[in-house]
Amino acid sequence: MADGYDLDFLPTRLPLPRPASAVRELTYPRFTVLLEPERRLAAVTGVNIDGAQVQDLPRSGEWRLDPRVDADEQTGPEVYARNDLDRGHLVRRRDPGWGGTADARAAMEATFFYPNAAPQAAGFNQSKELWLGLEDHVLAYAETTDQRISVFTAPVLGDDGPQYRGIRIPLQFWKVAAWQGADGLAAAGFVLDQSELVDTAEGMLAVPPLGAFRTFQVPITEIAGTAGIDLGPLTDADVLPHRTPVRPLERIPLQTANDIML
Repeated sequence: MADGYDLDFLPTRLPLPRPASAVRELTYPRFTVLLEPERRLAAVTGVNIDGAQVQDLPRSGEWRLDPRVDADEQTGPEVYARNDLDRGHLVRRRDPGWGGTADARAAMEATFFYPNAAPQAAGFNQSKELWLGLEDHVLAYAETTDQRISVFTAPVLGDDGPQYRGIRIPLQFWKVAAWQGADGLAAAGFVLDQSELVDTAEGMLAVPPLGAFRTFQVPITEIAGTAGIDLGPLTDADVLPHRTPVRPLERIPLQTANDIML
């Protein structure tokens, strides 16, 4: 299934972040998923985005299991049936969809393999829309330099999520976006918190109508520690310590894109 994440996509070589746990490395067009088979969810995803070549194509693709991995190592359709859970794209559908039309369409459709999904509470509100638009915001910022970004996204595979149909529902998701700034590699880290989701009464998953999602910009060192991921040079490239006198590990709540510090 094609080439996967390219560590030489930016002028500064950027390896794919790695968890301490054993993973299955699954490559797709322009992105890679590191699947944690015991948790049946991705520990890391990495995608390369060329903003100058992104295609605006109609939505196509259907969710399906990846035949390279046993079904019991993926979170498949049974987890999302008859409840308030969305199949949340980790690598967004449009992110790898750049270049020629055929290549862009193939890459977009590859985002519908279940290893690239994680359970997220249904129902959009401002915070979730902000989360989904973070790459667009960072890309718009990066257009003044290289017009390319690499983005890493995954659920935090902690032990605090509720057990549900054979998996643990993740309560937090992390995202790190990286680009080539004027002074070298630059990066920003974010966390989506859906901890208020937690009611699994009677086998169903109930979601509060408001306030379920909170998005924060956080120091990348916090993401590395919380998620147990080696983020390599991304921690030193973090723009946050250089742009704001926040105390170590202080989260900045985001209400609109104007709150993001790049």
